[in-house]
Amino acid sequence: MKKGFFITFEGGEGSGKTALIGSIKKYLESRKLDCIVTREPGSTKLGEHLREIVLQEKKGKKISSNLSKTLDPKAELCLFLASRAQHIKEVILPSLEKNNIVLCDRYNDSSIAYQGHARDLGIDKVIEFSSFIIEDAIPDLTIYLDIDPKIGLSRVQSKLDRIESEKMEFHKKIRDGFHILAKKFPKRIKIIDASVSKEDVFKEAIKNISKLID
Repeated sequence: MKKGFFITFEGGEGSGKTALIGSIKKYLESRKLDCIVTREPGSTKLGEHLREIVLQEKKGKKISSNLSKTLDPKAELCLFLASRAQHIKEVILPSLEKNNIVLCDRYNDSSIAYQGHARDLGIDKVIEFSSFIIEDAIPDLTIYLDIDPKIGLSRVQSKLDRIESEKMEFHKKIRDGFHILAKKFPKRIKIIDASVSKEDVFKEAIKNISKLID
């Protein structure tokens, strides 16, 4: 049984997840709380290899490939889930056992919104399929940073990876998928407007996290 707290962060491209997680980590550490930051796909040797394959990026640089045109949505989902299974075993559960607060940049909700809704595999089907992978490793809290995809993508400074390079309609469907999930799991998923200042986003996030850990 887990002992710590598992907090995940979701959002479209350019929503500011990574910066927010960094600020929250500093805040929690200032309160003498043990926490770790992890991400998906990645955070294990297998996860990092799969990240290069599925996102077609390495060290921030886009890899030239025609994978976008050939990778089946089901295969894409399986790659993400393989990364997640290893991630849970190697990083998430051991950290929770040590009473750490786990801050995870993307998790299962991304698969449901991206592959389930945007790739048309079906939200309920992906929920059912991925439940076998995550078992009891369910987040205590999920913070979803909501932003218009046009605004979010305009914030992305580096070269776009394979998924970021998708058409705008795809990114709109991702946003719709997250909103469907927020309605489906209102106690766990909290929506924060990511178009406001970083300070306001941080305050709202801390308000939700404090309700969980205090």
